[in-house]
Amino acid sequence: MNIRIYLVPLFIALFSVVIIVLSLRLDVSPPMIVGDSMQPRVFPIFLMILNLILAAILALQHRKTPPKAQEWENFTTWGTILLLLPFYYLATHVDLFIAIAVVIFAMSLLWGEKRWWAALLLALVTPSLLFLLFDSVLRIRFPRGLFTNWWYS
Repeated sequence: MNIRIYLVPLFIALFSVVIIVLSLRLDVSPPMIVGDSMQPRVFPIFLMILNLILAAILALQHRKTPPKAQEWENFTTWGTILLLLPFYYLATHVDLFIAIAVVIFAMSLLWGEKRWWAALLLALVTPSLLFLLFDSVLRIRFPRGLFTNWWYS
């Protein structure tokens, strides 16, 4: 019996159990706040129970037909994962929307876009539309950064 094929379902199950235990530690909200609706802890517990069911199904599928050995992913996949590092730094220290623009531009080039102007256009339009949607339509203010300080002041 190859135990390695059960590592992923086991990890998912352990993660789900930890989240359920942490959710059970949440305080119960008084009826005057939640009324007839669910308590705050119900939704994460429901999702993790669903996760446990899916992990069990995955383990049964692995038992029936073990997965084949996977090849290493190409540089595009690993490069995309590595782009999370500059994104995190830029989002926390500079500005969220500048981080989104920089990463979209780099990711477009990494994924094979030959036209740098198309990648630049996508990198400028996407965060701009996201910002306008959330700021103007949904009235959600973002954390301060270079761009947001300029916009809000």
